[in-house]
Amino acid sequence: MRTGAALCLATVLAACAGPKPGVPPLAAVDVPAVWRGGSGSATQIDADWWRQFGDPVLDGLVAKALERNTDLLTAGTRVAEARAQFRSAASRLAPQLGFDGRGGRSRSVNPFGEGVDQTQATGEFTISYEVDLFGRLSATSDASRKAFEATEFARDGTRITLIATVVSGYALLRGLDEQLSLAEETLKSRQLELDVIRRRSEAGYGSKLELAQAQSALEAAARLVPATRRSISQQENALSVLVGDVPGEIPRGGDLGSMLRIAVPSALPSQLVRRRPDIAEAETRLASTGRSLDAARALFLPSFQISGAGGGVASTLLGDPISLFSLGGSILAPLFQGGKLRAQADAAAARRDAASFAYRATVLEAFEEVENAMTGVARLSQEQNALDRQVAATGLALDLARRRYRSGYASYLEQLVAEQSLLEVRLQALSKRSERMAALISLYRSLGGGWSPNAR
Repeated sequence: MRTGAALCLATVLAACAGPKPGVPPLAAVDVPAVWRGGSGSATQIDADWWRQFGDPVLDGLVAKALERNTDLLTAGTRVAEARAQFRSAASRLAPQLGFDGRGGRSRSVNPFGEGVDQTQATGEFTISYEVDLFGRLSATSDASRKAFEATEFARDGTRITLIATVVSGYALLRGLDEQLSLAEETLKSRQLELDVIRRRSEAGYGSKLELAQAQSALEAAARLVPATRRSISQQENALSVLVGDVPGEIPRGGDLGSMLRIAVPSALPSQLVRRRPDIAEAETRLASTGRSLDAARALFLPSFQISGAGGGVASTLLGDPISLFSLGGSILAPLFQGGKLRAQADAAAARRDAASFAYRATVLEAFEEVENAMTGVARLSQEQNALDRQVAATGLALDLARRRYRSGYASYLEQLVAEQSLLEVRLQALSKRSERMAALISLYRSLGGGWSPNAR
């Protein structure tokens, strides 16, 4: 009879929670069959993909960053905190043991109105256990465990981003080195040219206008050198801080040309959701909020707790110590709380829905990043080829302009214009090489950087 009444009460309370709301339909993600670029092949990316460059300097920078970068260290502390919170939530599934010991001397009045002095000591062990009949405690523990796993995925994502940022920063530094070499080469060439024109002017074969134009061209080239060195210094400082050092110089290894020979990775769209830790993090946080919703709905149902205690009392008024014990159980069922439980369940459902939309946003952003990186690698290669042809054509134009000037068929200004055009297009070509490298590194990162959920 009592068991039937308890079951009826649990059924009534469960009905108060209502049906569990489903995930919003708009949170679903349609995975495309192929990329817009049409690439349907797939390659396996190594977790240490940057070692393809064969650059010990870069390997050392990445290793130092993985050991000392502050963002990665902070992500590690979040994992430790989430692990501790999970252990705390899981501990509620186990029995709780305790001990209560007391002692002291006291004076009291007996039934005859006489004062009685005694020295008393009490010791008692207690045990309590909440029976998880409706899964509230296990749901809370699962939610905490999923949240802990999500922080691990977040740390993995930070690690992949850090590696890509270090490699990209090093590639940019090597690109700036190439630009500095070009600026110094141009400065040297224009200094020689100025010396020739100065001698021609002093001998009466050249005009002061040509001398002034050559001097102006020299100063324009001279300005590029400190500007490029400033950019190099800033990039070195940023890279130093990124790897956990104070701002300072960065050693050099391979050049940018050798880095560009790295293979171009690819993956199927359906594989991407299992290759990126940020998607795994979003999916796990969605699962965590789902279990939190289960725990909130379980609050509508009764909770059962079993408890027991055993110990003894010793006193100077007693000839022998007296043993004490208790054993029992309790049931607590919420009947009316002014809508508190309903509000908590609705809030948990809203958090679950927010997590589902966050998962969709993460997947869509991942597809966008891959599409942009793949397009960047392909289109920048085409731009680079066009720039290389433009450099060759502009170099030929400069050679012709020099011949015309030396033969007296053109002014020196025509040669200066051709020189400036060649310098600009060569700088653009070098800058485009750096962009290509950045796009290639971005593609490795957006495809997961060789990450696997089973490799942790």
